Amino acid sequence: MTSTNPSASSFSKRLDGKVAIITGGASGIGAAAVRLFYENGAKVVIADIQDDLGQAIASKLGENGCYIHCDVSKEDEVINLVDSAVAKFGQLDIMYNNAGIVDGFFSGILETSKPDLERLLSVNVVGSFLGAKHAARVMIPRRNGCILFTASACVNLAGFSSHAYSITKHGIAGLAKNLSAELGQYGIRVNSVSPFAVATPICGGNSTQEEIERSNAFVNGVANLKGKTLTPEDVAQAALYLASDEAGYVSGLNLVVDGGFTVVNPSMVNAWAQFFNPNE
Repeated sequence: MTSTNPSASSFSKRLDGKVAIITGGASGIGAAAVRLFYENGAKVVIADIQDDLGQAIASKLGENGCYIHCDVSKEDEVINLVDSAVAKFGQLDIMYNNAGIVDGFFSGILETSKPDLERLLSVNVVGSFLGAKHAARVMIPRRNGCILFTASACVNLAGFSSHAYSITKHGIAGLAKNLSAELGQYGIRVNSVSPFAVATPICGGNSTQEEIERSNAFVNGVANLKGKTLTPEDVAQAALYLASDEAGYVSGLNLVVDGGFTVVNPSMVNAWAQFFNPNE
């Protein structure tokens, strides 16, 4: 696969000799992570339900990658995923539980149905739990490994997403922290990545170029860090760091990739500017 990452040459082989499973790896953040992990020497197993997309990416990885159909909400499919990865590559070093879905953003609690909530829970939380459980099953005997999750910046900020989505991402962040306490005794590191809004297929942000531009224009307008648009590759870079030996003593961390959005309250800054510069 041809590298699309300009920094790959200077940080090559950061995952050399490692085997990684990436759920939701056929598109969005997952696909960006597949490319980046592969460029850095990992053997990568792509797990998704988007068979055509997943197989197309896997075909570019050659003998160092493969695609396995997996609905992460179904335990038998997760078991097959993990066991197949170990059977093919002999080990599992990195489990990146990235697969997730969204509902209607900012829908109120009265508009949120129980089936909608259960659907998000089944994929986002149960899927992450099952991925971690069966990764731990094969990592504990080796007393080594790295388990990652994709959470969201909404775990640090109220009103950033729907209630159902927020519940699932808080659950993922809490699971990651709790697992780090249990699995540390086996040498297994557990961390999560929490991105700000990024245009991916699950939010309909890249169906067309026009939609991408509209989404990015809105996000850039409210973002704290100006002059930069958050991309799936940025999130994948954070995951790469946590998966690599450079983060060899990092565990229990929720790495927020949001340009400082959730630690800044712009109300005071804007009020201050208006008070002292009312004509600007």
